[in-house]
Amino acid sequence: MVLTDPEPAVVAAQAGAEVVRDRFGGPLRRFDKSPGDFATAADLESERAVLDILRGARPGDAVLGEETGHTGSRSAGRTWLVDPLCGTLNYAARTPLVAVNVALRTEAGITAAAVADPFAGEVFWHGNGRAQVRRDGVDEPLTPSALSRLVDVNLDPPFPNAPGFRATGLLADAEFAARFGPRVLSTTLAVAWVAAGRRAAYVTDGDVRDSVHFAAGIALCQAAGCVVTGLRGQPLHTGSGGGLLVAADAETHAALLAVVERQFHTTTALP
Repeated sequence: MVLTDPEPAVVAAQAGAEVVRDRFGGPLRRFDKSPGDFATAADLESERAVLDILRGARPGDAVLGEETGHTGSRSAGRTWLVDPLCGTLNYAARTPLVAVNVALRTEAGITAAAVADPFAGEVFWHGNGRAQVRRDGVDEPLTPSALSRLVDVNLDPPFPNAPGFRATGLLADAEFAARFGPRVLSTTLAVAWVAAGRRAAYVTDGDVRDSVHFAAGIALCQAAGCVVTGLRGQPLHTGSGGGLLVAADAETHAALLAVVERQFHTTTALP
């Protein structure tokens, strides 16, 4: 039986999640990638597990893995984007807040995606016009909701829009503090949680185009009906500034956009 694209995505994410879960809490060798950034043996083993599934199911597709880079034809019309352990620093500190992200980029965009939570045993997935969460083999629709008022903010530098915008500035904004509860999950699992109604919104600076970290979560949110734009409300991946502002509904998006724009304008007005 030939699997439709969402199934290899889900199975691959689950395979990576199994590795991440099994290696948790044990000794981990670290591999430095750049100042302040590293991978662990669990990252590498998880990526191997994900790639084994994808190459077995779709041998002609290209793959872009966070740890192993690009394999396959660069002109391929189908490329899998793989982040085998999003939240490595959390994981290395024995904090079970991480994700395994798998997304398929085709000429039509991200057409299949899966975000696995190794410790909750959940896989959030998108494909065939649906956005679902799978628990114990049962799929349920993802339903965004802003009721929690919790907004996850990516505080990791660099901040490309500084000094006009720094994510840390949101936390000092009185209107933001009065309306929302900031959270810092430090993994893009938080993006999937917007689609699932567990977060009202997510905000990050930086370039998220074709990102192995963000592609799967963005696709989930779009398929679930969230409002997904660039940091300043522009269509995603267009214009200058980049960033990501994803919200459960239009009202929440508008409120956050006002906070972001106020920071830009305040900085511009300074002598």
